[in-house]
Amino acid sequence: MSVFLLQAGPALTTAVDTAATAATAAAGADTGLSLIDLILKGGWIMLPIFALLIVSIYIIAERYLTIRSAGGNPESFMAGIRALMVKGDLPGAKLYCAQNPSPLARMVEKGLRRIGLPITEIEASVENVGKIEIARLEKNISILGIIAGIAPMLGFVGTIIGVIKIFYAISSSGEFGITQIAGGLYTKMVTSAAGLIVGIIAHIGYHWLSILVERMVFRLENSAIEFMDILQDN
Repeated sequence: MSVFLLQAGPALTTAVDTAATAATAAAGADTGLSLIDLILKGGWIMLPIFALLIVSIYIIAERYLTIRSAGGNPESFMAGIRALMVKGDLPGAKLYCAQNPSPLARMVEKGLRRIGLPITEIEASVENVGKIEIARLEKNISILGIIAGIAPMLGFVGTIIGVIKIFYAISSSGEFGITQIAGGLYTKMVTSAAGLIVGIIAHIGYHWLSILVERMVFRLENSAIEFMDILQDN
């Protein structure tokens, strides 16, 4: 009998070790929670929050590229306009503007087409075009401000839904434990965090793009003043 136990001992030890290893691996797998699983815990309210995130990223990227391409190099452009105007080459100045698809070029081209009218009318025409160009640059930026306010509110709605789930689970089971409150807490915390994150992204994007537009407005105003000086000097 003792011989049998001695022979079975190594095999039994190996089986126990294997079972312990499997249990440890299973416990490790159970405690792991991927980002996708965490998002799914938030429930259906995560869908509109995720949609707002996509819209925010799209607007930020699209407006940044638009504003960046519209900036150009106003110093070199105005230097070219000045050189052509000094030579009296008005058709060349108009052609130079047409070859530069930028807000500043369109403003200057409008002023060039009004040459011959009183200087105040030329200035008014340039300012009107400038307002239109600024409105184009600001397109959809205000949507980011709306998203910055809506996203946290949706997260708060998720918080309310999570609390409702908790109370429903408690009333259904008649018990108060981690099992009853876990699902509701997941919904409550995940949606709140997601709403705040999307709101922060939209808020930062809104103010960042607004600063870029303000810089562009400052450049356009300076260039418009310089253009009027060129007309008066020539």
